[in-house]
Amino acid sequence: MSLKERSYSVLLASASEHFNSGMLPLLSGAPYTLVRQAASVGAAKRAVLEKSFDFVLINAPLPDDGATGLAIDLCQEGEAVVLLLVRRELYLQLYDQAADHGVFLLPKPTSRQMILQALEWMASARERLRRMEKKTLTISQKMEEIRTVNRAKWLLIDREGMTEPEAHRFIEKRAMDRCLTRRQVAEGIISSYCAQPPEP
Repeated sequence: MSLKERSYSVLLASASEHFNSGMLPLLSGAPYTLVRQAASVGAAKRAVLEKSFDFVLINAPLPDDGATGLAIDLCQEGEAVVLLLVRRELYLQLYDQAADHGVFLLPKPTSRQMILQALEWMASARERLRRMEKKTLTISQKMEEIRTVNRAKWLLIDREGMTEPEAHRFIEKRAMDRCLTRRQVAEGIISSYCAQPPEP
């Protein structure tokens, strides 16, 4: 799927009406499905608690200060790709502080073309994060399957007097015979033994 066919939710954190009026036309329509605005750090934090966003654009400074801290926190805690726009004279100092945490920075004033290019970089970074999230989920699911199968094996060893290899073969064979996954078989074993008390 092309990046142009993806959709991205956007939080725009900016207290500047002038900046907002320039940005909102760039964010209207595909590939941006939801654009929400926040005029302060506090409002941005509340918005992120209510919903996760693909992109967060922060126009510094914000009235309650802490725009750089907000950008760093969002990169560390969530899956959003963050773009921080800062005054040109502060760019180098804030770049050293924020880029190490994965924050994209642009000095301002900036051009429409630079904003569009930054949005393309953000889309590329967001897709990379999506792939990593999917891989992490797969690993997590695999670990959960291993824990479930091991628990079922120990129940077979404890209740049926099987050895560990016998319990392993029992689960494998039942999964093949019944066209089930090992996890499904293990969950059935666990529920059947946990529903009945052990023999005295």
